[in-house]
Amino acid sequence: MDKKDEVREFLIARRASIAPEQAGLPSGSTERRVPGLRRDEVAQLAGVSTDYYTKLERGSAKLNRASDGVLDAIARALCLTDVERDHLYFLARNTPARRSRPVEHAEWLASVRRVVNGMAVPALAYTAGTDIVAANPLGRALFAQVLESDRPNLARYTFLDSRAQTFFVDWPLACSLNAAMLRFHAGRDPLDAQLTALIGELSVRSPQFRYDWAQQDVHEHRSGQKTYCHPEVGELDITFDVLAVPGDPGMSITTYSPAPGSPSAEKIALLASWAGAVGFSADPDGRGERTPPRPPALG
Repeated sequence: MDKKDEVREFLIARRASIAPEQAGLPSGSTERRVPGLRRDEVAQLAGVSTDYYTKLERGSAKLNRASDGVLDAIARALCLTDVERDHLYFLARNTPARRSRPVEHAEWLASVRRVVNGMAVPALAYTAGTDIVAANPLGRALFAQVLESDRPNLARYTFLDSRAQTFFVDWPLACSLNAAMLRFHAGRDPLDAQLTALIGELSVRSPQFRYDWAQQDVHEHRSGQKTYCHPEVGELDITFDVLAVPGDPGMSITTYSPAPGSPSAEKIALLASWAGAVGFSADPDGRGERTPPRPPALG
């Protein structure tokens, strides 16, 4: 997509998602012709002329020439989250994220895998394009379905593997978040060829991805709750935490922790026993066996 089109669609989508009352404006008694805010209302809230904001949204005025003050004012007017504000800046400044070293660097990648394998809870390391590059034994047990692939990729599994619809208790939410994370990273680094190829593949193969991608949402994973329905141990309520990896802004390590003493903690302990029994150990490629035997039943 052309950068001008990307800016226009993002601003229009965010403008349409904000009700006048949310922005502190009266909704009015007459029927509105457009959902959300009008351009003149955004301009009023941002303290710029309607003509200038209209040109920014349409791309006839260069967003990259707008000052930080104007961008911040537009972000406030559109009630953008901090992640959406970052995305607006990425689009405006058109500066790809810099990497101090490539993810293929063997020495550096081996270091990431050592860190992941040393963690006591399920852990994965993956790229901006959600390619899994490392998983500890518990991570392999938890995400065994994803790691069966020759090219383990969380987004590809989510949108293209039918088993994902039962693995994720809220599959539509998992889809929308994955699409929003890919858009966030694509805005930050538009020159990432692997990420661009993945977005193209999913756009062709997945109607669900096309729908979620069209929403123009952006999201950055940090911490929160997930619920999985593991095919062997059942439902798991998990807290996830995302750790940045120095050397690549798109690389991260995510840990998955159940609440101590909870039923999910018991099930994770069962997965740990299973992982040890079938020989899920720290291996060079971070993935381990692809078709492990079934774990014992609970109780």
